Amino acid sequence: MKGISESTTIQAFLDAGIEKIPSLLYAIIFFLIGLTIAKICRKAVSRVLKKYTNGKGITNFIEYGVYISIIVIATLNSLDMIGVKTTSVVTIVGAAGFSVGLAFKELLSNLSSGFIILFFKPFEIGDYIQTSDTNVEGTVSDIQIFSTILKTPDNKTIIIPNLQITSNNIINYTHQNIRRIDFVFNVEYNTDINLLKKIVKDIFEEDKRILKDPKPLIGINSMGNNSMEFVSKPWVKTEDYWDAYYDLMEKIKNKFDENNIVLPYVNVMVKGK
Repeated sequence: MKGISESTTIQAFLDAGIEKIPSLLYAIIFFLIGLTIAKICRKAVSRVLKKYTNGKGITNFIEYGVYISIIVIATLNSLDMIGVKTTSVVTIVGAAGFSVGLAFKELLSNLSSGFIILFFKPFEIGDYIQTSDTNVEGTVSDIQIFSTILKTPDNKTIIIPNLQITSNNIINYTHQNIRRIDFVFNVEYNTDINLLKKIVKDIFEEDKRILKDPKPLIGINSMGNNSMEFVSKPWVKTEDYWDAYYDLMEKIKNKFDENNIVLPYVNVMVKGK
């Protein structure tokens, strides 16, 4: 009786397996079709987004979002074809996702911060930024969903978690079309102020990169115990900032030397690319 019972059970399993073969084949075919559609849609979305937007980060996010969504839908429908209750699968995945979320809280925080950067765009690729918490600065070379990549002026690569960026102040030096160069010179009290102003004013007027509007600020800013603080603050286009800075600095220095203007202390306030 025992042998008959075992053979009957095995036969029942075989019969059930044979009955499931068509459904299994359909499920596999359906999943492969879904995978193919996901790849096609991903490439199509990528082409469209690259045509209408310059944001590499947001393009990658939407591209992979569409790709993964289609694969998830294809997987759930394939499981449903072979008799697996997808509601139970979704529940299990949800519980697992909650546990993973607790374990990778910081990673998810960086992910959500990446969404904020991609959608609200406090900066874009090519901008020169500085983060206030880490005092790190550089040109944005890539914006990823977990981190932002900066390239420093001396060609170093800095990878910053997005959470560190969005949870603190961000200084974007190239967001505006124009920037101001702040030259601050400490001169002796016996210096001819009118001559000093004329020298700087003439240099600014001769340089075509100096904007007429806003008008450059030139004058005495403060007086200390041993020297006066003389400031000159011209405005230039953002892309001309560094070239203008170096040229003006050299011209001012040469003119000061020609007119015997002594600079006991020089403080030039510049920042960013």
